[in-house]
Amino acid sequence: VREVTLLGQNVNAYDGIDGGLAALVRLLASVDGIDRIRYTTSHPRDMDEALIAAHGELPELMPYLHLPVQAGSDKILKAMNRDHTAESYIRLVERIRAARPDIAMSCDFIVGFPGEREKDFQATLDLVSEVRYASAFSFKYSRRPGTPASAMPGQIAEEVMDERLQRLNALLGQQQQAFNEAQAGKVLPVLIEKRGRKDGQLGGRSPYLQPVHLDGPERLVGQIVPVKIVTGHKGSLTGELVTAMEPA
Repeated sequence: VREVTLLGQNVNAYDGIDGGLAALVRLLASVDGIDRIRYTTSHPRDMDEALIAAHGELPELMPYLHLPVQAGSDKILKAMNRDHTAESYIRLVERIRAARPDIAMSCDFIVGFPGEREKDFQATLDLVSEVRYASAFSFKYSRRPGTPASAMPGQIAEEVMDERLQRLNALLGQQQQAFNEAQAGKVLPVLIEKRGRKDGQLGGRSPYLQPVHLDGPERLVGQIVPVKIVTGHKGSLTGELVTAMEPA
């Protein structure tokens, strides 16, 4: 095992050992042979200073964090019972980036939550513009019987949700493509996971969780190898194996 991903509905609320998730990550980082650690999904409420410090101190903890905010309007966040504001979320991201400047941020968004006015949706766009995401997942609100939100006034028309989701996805897509294109020319350590679709092709993951495609021998599967990124696409990277260096 070269990489471990810790999974939970709210994984950074983990309290199975003293010190919580930060202590667990440090314990895993001390295990010989585990070179990469990730966790998902997390909640801003439980992103404590010990976990932020771990991002800055542990090279095994990958520079990629999925930290859902869901919306940029405080009114909508309160209706969602999210326990944070847009401002507190942005300040949290600033502290995380201060600890690990090269970290890539990922997020979840819901558009069309009951009561979302155009200015509330614009607040979401403003937050996205300020934070700048490497990747994100966005969805339309789905009315589920029996949930508190299903009985809220101000249910949003489907066509309005569609239009807002298209605008949000356009902005998120621009940011993701810009982040991927910025990797061109860099040499990244890539964990080779599998053979590619074509003969002689390999598929792996960058530290930022991007799919990376390159040519190379199948014996490299399971190894972390240096790859020079040639092209950044919207959803992946294309690279070349740096043959002068031995794989890790």
